[in-house]
Amino acid sequence: MKLYFLGAAGTVTGSKILVETNQLRILIDCGMFQGLKNLREMNWEPLPILPNTIDFVLLTHGHLDHCGYLPKLVADGFKGKIFCSHPTKEITRLILEDSAKIQEEEAEKANKETYSKHKPAMPLYSVEEAEKVLPHFRVVEEGVEVQLADNCWFKLFYAGHILGACSIELHVENKILVFSGDIGQDDDVLMFPPKKPKKADFVFLESTYGNRIHPQEDTLLFLESIINSTYEANGNVVIPSFAVERVQTVMYLLWQLRKQNRIPKIGYVIDTPMGINVLDTFQNNLKWHKLTPKACKEMDEMFTLVTKFEETIDTIYNPKPKVVIAASGMITGGRVLAYLEHYIVKPENTIVLVGYQAEGTRGRRLLEGEKEIKMHGKYYDVNANITSIEGLSAHGDQNDLVNWLKELELPPQQVFLIHGENMALDALRIKLKEQYHFPIMIPTLGQVIEI
Repeated sequence: MKLYFLGAAGTVTGSKILVETNQLRILIDCGMFQGLKNLREMNWEPLPILPNTIDFVLLTHGHLDHCGYLPKLVADGFKGKIFCSHPTKEITRLILEDSAKIQEEEAEKANKETYSKHKPAMPLYSVEEAEKVLPHFRVVEEGVEVQLADNCWFKLFYAGHILGACSIELHVENKILVFSGDIGQDDDVLMFPPKKPKKADFVFLESTYGNRIHPQEDTLLFLESIINSTYEANGNVVIPSFAVERVQTVMYLLWQLRKQNRIPKIGYVIDTPMGINVLDTFQNNLKWHKLTPKACKEMDEMFTLVTKFEETIDTIYNPKPKVVIAASGMITGGRVLAYLEHYIVKPENTIVLVGYQAEGTRGRRLLEGEKEIKMHGKYYDVNANITSIEGLSAHGDQNDLVNWLKELELPPQQVFLIHGENMALDALRIKLKEQYHFPIMIPTLGQVIEI
């Protein structure tokens, strides 16, 4: 059996691991690279494995760095089935269509305003190509064994993180391979705790927060303080947010604060069409999260939902203080850029980062204190207050990742640490060695390992 580490090895994004046997080629996740330019450029390079030779894709969840390359895979010849949970299918559809639409719009804008070095600028894939992925999906219930071939089957188990996210237990050639996908926090606001694997010969463990412990801060109190101080300065709060689960988590917290009269009665705006669509997915998949139908309804009623770009412009130029939640979470594109182009130069405004910020993204640069930020080919002074709420991450921290392995009945033959930056990978490697004494390896991008 061979393992091809085609993404998320030594970096966080672009998740792709190919499992090759004498019978099958199975791709675990099919994500897009984000962040650093040299990584983004890899999205345009052909896979080292011909897509038409891949039999199946097993999808852990619907974030872009796990599913965003699927349209390219299909366009380049993949004809197999894509297995995932029901919420993941719905979310992936929204994510891919949104991603394609943003790419098309940005290419059009770049060509119109001539700020791209590419002549003409092109999207990685179109909306039409994104739609061609949908017929390949096959929905799988959590815990149900799915036979792929003789002596090869898999099942999904709950991972927390976002709606529909699952880890994968793959049985192949008398070996058990467990892929964590992204693991949520044990005490997440909306998601249930992740389930833990019991048996594994080989473990592929995400390491996004492998070197961090989430602060035990009072998130409600911190959010209350940010909103009230910005309101007193007659400013606006902008919360760049991932459209899936982070938007809903922030909505829930703001709803709790309003119910307790701890924040003012001002405009609370959701400006992410995809995030709004995900609210319906929450309503339709109640067993996957903690919210009741009544709570979903009451929470939604507090917010103004913006879908058209004309409404975005009206919201931006509305002089009254407001709180806006807009995608994308790492400020790599989407509606949030329109707000930041107007608000980031003004010191009375506050930008609140509420999720992981990958290397090379605008969010990461703001977090690290950069005083000038480039958007749509222009530079803007960063005069707004920049703050972050780390405890709101959809990812488990080092403690959650270490605890995820504690129910294994026997030591695995190998733990592969993936989906992390170098410092996070190494810190988690040391911690796991101390705790369990498991054999641990950190694969590199493009590495092929025979087991």
